[in-house]
Amino acid sequence: MPQVERYMQGTPCWVDLSSTDIEISKQFYSLLFGWELDSMDAGQGMTYYMAKLKGRYVAGMMQQMPDVPEGMPSYWANYLAVDSVDQAAERAVAAGGAIVVLPDAVPNGSGRMFFATDPTGAQIGFWEAGSHPGSGLVNEPGTMIWNELQTDDVPKAVSFYEAVTGCTSNIRPAGDLQEYTELVVDGRAVAGAMKLPIEGLSPFWMTYFNVDQVERAVEQAVESGGHVISPAFDVPGIGRMAVLMDPAGAAFSVMTGLSA
Repeated sequence: MPQVERYMQGTPCWVDLSSTDIEISKQFYSLLFGWELDSMDAGQGMTYYMAKLKGRYVAGMMQQMPDVPEGMPSYWANYLAVDSVDQAAERAVAAGGAIVVLPDAVPNGSGRMFFATDPTGAQIGFWEAGSHPGSGLVNEPGTMIWNELQTDDVPKAVSFYEAVTGCTSNIRPAGDLQEYTELVVDGRAVAGAMKLPIEGLSPFWMTYFNVDQVERAVEQAVESGGHVISPAFDVPGIGRMAVLMDPAGAAFSVMTGLSA
């Protein structure tokens, strides 16, 4: 179902943007996806913007924190649901990961979170829900439809996520790829993992947003100052997609699934 009230542990539940220019980002994504933005106090003089569609929160964004390393580009962060961030953090370290941001509570009882890097270097957030379970709407235009780890060592990374969240995995063909790894929770594929398509890239999580029509979304993104990384292409048996970069430098994908 597109509407979600809670997420099982190991399931991608939220994405948010850390932007080098939040005003440009707010305008860009509001035009591209039709988001309405609610502002919330994030402490330290910062504002967190909650993107809303059909009365439900679907993503977040904020200006980069002042203490991030100089030259850090904008990026979309992905979060996996966990029952306890404290226990997940312990498992993350035991599984070879490194804690980037210690477990902490988010204001207003929304939940608790921490960030870690997996053993291949990809950064991932973990979210323990309070009043905010995560995206309340998925798989519809303007909302996340897929989350995918791109890394130089898929088996090593997947073992980490299995150890931390208890998810399982399977490998099957997908499009032109003979081997595509799915992360599975309660018998359902919830995310993917694949070998980095471009040598030299650092491992990362890619966020896919659903759109009605990929070419139209690409055109809108370019008109609003975005750039095309990979023009629209078909993935047999899955759908049509394109890889884009917003005006502040964050990469993301747009996708129309076969059932959309």
